[in-house]
Amino acid sequence: MPGIIENTDYTLTEEQKAHFLEHGYVKIPKCFTREQATEFTAKMWTRLGMDPDDKSTWIVEKHNMPWHHHVPVAEFSPKAWSAMCQLLGGEDKISDEPQYRSWSDGFIVNLGRPEYKPEENLDLRNLDNWHNDGDFFVHFLDSPEQALLVIPLWSDIETKGGGTAVCGEGIKYIAQHLYDHPEGTTPWMRSLHDPTHASYEGREFWQELAWNKSKTSDESFHEATGEVGDVFLLHPLMLHSASKNLLRKVRIITNPPVSLKEPFCFDRADPKEYSLVEQKTLKDLGTPNGIPGWKITSPRGPWRSNRIKKVEELRKKELERLNGQPSAVVPFE
Repeated sequence: MPGIIENTDYTLTEEQKAHFLEHGYVKIPKCFTREQATEFTAKMWTRLGMDPDDKSTWIVEKHNMPWHHHVPVAEFSPKAWSAMCQLLGGEDKISDEPQYRSWSDGFIVNLGRPEYKPEENLDLRNLDNWHNDGDFFVHFLDSPEQALLVIPLWSDIETKGGGTAVCGEGIKYIAQHLYDHPEGTTPWMRSLHDPTHASYEGREFWQELAWNKSKTSDESFHEATGEVGDVFLLHPLMLHSASKNLLRKVRIITNPPVSLKEPFCFDRADPKEYSLVEQKTLKDLGTPNGIPGWKITSPRGPWRSNRIKKVEELRKKELERLNGQPSAVVPFE
């Protein structure tokens, strides 16, 4: 693909590593070109059934689009791939399954709402979408299924422009919760021992972390802003939320999961062997040298969320629009 940024030997700086260990994320600039982004998003508006130049057609605020194809990260963005591998302890640690070594066109679009105004105050703490990712597997502290939260920026994102809100101080509470529940939890942090776990898809656990000033400080909240081609790499337990696009400039991201071949290990003989992600987890648990003896007590397995159940219907509607057939989009509620 023309214009690919070749940084296969890209090395995280000591400052970037320190930032990840302190805040739980690192921003890698200029990982792919605007030309790559333009080509990759070329069919997005047709799939949406909207006009990029006519905001009257932007009748949904946020939309998680299904994917239709993938591109290998190592080929599309060698720089981002190199940084991802360094955070996880090496390329050999990442699953060989193609979907975990690639980025899809499952765009997450934030268009704002007509009533939003740029001069409004954006209160990140009081957003209502706080969570950590991974609605497709049973969660354990060492889960390999979502080893990083990756956010490539397919559009420029200014402050108040719908950039993902993150709260690094939330990681320690989520890690402690999973440490305390070796039996596993649902994607919504409800213990598998809880009789109501199968039907629950609420966000109360995370909302309490974000809204409680005795747990999270104002300084720990940030917006993931940047330019096309920037990539944010976040700890898998990062507390984050969709934000409000007060500017109503289209915001396009994806959040492709990265999976490991084996679970994270928190009991290594040599602490120097911990990956940066493992180091961050242990640091926030207050046990930087490891947690000997901790192990899961239930089998690992997939989870089928309501979102996943809706994906096939969304994909069907997009294919209809791509083939020139009308397909309704659900408007603002």
